[in-house]
Amino acid sequence: MIFAEKLNIYSKIMKNKSDRIKFIRQICIDNYVSSQEELLEILRKNGYNLTQATLSRDLKRLKISKTLTTTGEYRYVVPINSFSASVPADPKLIGVNSLEFSGPFAVIKTKSGYAAAIASEIDRDSTNAILGTIAGDDTILVIPREGFSRDELTMIITKLIEKS
Repeated sequence: MIFAEKLNIYSKIMKNKSDRIKFIRQICIDNYVSSQEELLEILRKNGYNLTQATLSRDLKRLKISKTLTTTGEYRYVVPINSFSASVPADPKLIGVNSLEFSGPFAVIKTKSGYAAAIASEIDRDSTNAILGTIAGDDTILVIPREGFSRDELTMIITKLIEKS
């Protein structure tokens, strides 16, 4: 096979991968998908023939996590900073309902099933102001480092949540 043919095949694969990644993301935003098998079936019905291992790598690349809902079922949730620019940056529209403090700790209330993905993004992108988070189904406990005021933490957390 000559180089030009190989390059053409590679370009088609990359285009398909890019389209597949976007499609996976959209499926997980629009639907309650609870397993990789279910997601694979949706992908195959839409012309994407891939293995479970490839899907697993795609989910990892997208930082899509499986979270437990209040009904006791699991679903895949897209992290907040992977939403497209077409989604408004209003935190309530991307899963966050409120941010309150109890002593030095911040408590974030989210839509059901969103807490783990949002907490993961805060942990990954946080500055030195945040030591870590603990997430449930719809609540995140944010543990700050010492020396930061509530106003500073509110600004930092809000920026992390609104990040797109």
